[in-house]
Amino acid sequence: MAGYGALSDVYEWLIGDDRLTPASAATVYYSDVVGSLPPHARVLDCACGTGQLAVGLASLGLDVVAADASSGMVRRTEQAAEEQGVSLHALRASWDELPDHLEDSTFDLVFCVGNSLGHAEGAAGRLSALDAMSRLLKPDGRLVLHSRNWELVRSAGSRVDVRDRLIRRNGRDAVVSYYWQIEPSWEQEHFLEIVVAQIEPDGAVRACSERLSIWPYRYEELVAQLRSVGLTVQSTTFDPESDGYLVVAGRDPARGASEPAS
Repeated sequence: MAGYGALSDVYEWLIGDDRLTPASAATVYYSDVVGSLPPHARVLDCACGTGQLAVGLASLGLDVVAADASSGMVRRTEQAAEEQGVSLHALRASWDELPDHLEDSTFDLVFCVGNSLGHAEGAAGRLSALDAMSRLLKPDGRLVLHSRNWELVRSAGSRVDVRDRLIRRNGRDAVVSYYWQIEPSWEQEHFLEIVVAQIEPDGAVRACSERLSIWPYRYEELVAQLRSVGLTVQSTTFDPESDGYLVVAGRDPARGASEPAS
């Protein structure tokens, strides 16, 4: 997976108000899974973005590793940790590279949120990513995955979505727009272009954009791939009519803790 080089500097305009601070990012949506962790549990946030979740988790006293394929995102995560006065380990690594940097069966919780899994290259890339995350979990560890409802995204077809309000971050306003290029087949590479148009104090507009590759997947396909890497869904918020969903999956006792996916 590659991308988010240009957008790493303006990513706060893409984050919802309710997850903008590290404290809210760690507690608004994930209080149940985080609250059940033992003290000083080891947690991985892969595809960590600008680090709000990772920093929020570290502020709770957890042992946090934050990984992202974008060096810009890793830099911003390190800056956020320093600003908040917390300690975490940040590394630049794609999903496939995680087992090269981290030991198998050592994490109590692995997060893969922010709709990031859709950037894995096709079914094979997605399976490889899930297998890498599964290998890192302790036998009683859990994977927390948030995803767009790609069935709804595809049903709406190619389009431009423009946020209907100015978004203010750090005293500056911007307009955010998304161009979805939806292909005829699920298996084809789709594209999402994101434009953040910042309004300068003098009224001028400075735009930052990036075109990202997307490989969408059905919910049933995700569940099947989780099962194939030894994880079973423990809870899910999937609703065919909702824009996104959260899945919590744990180790399947019938399969070895580090048995590779086929």
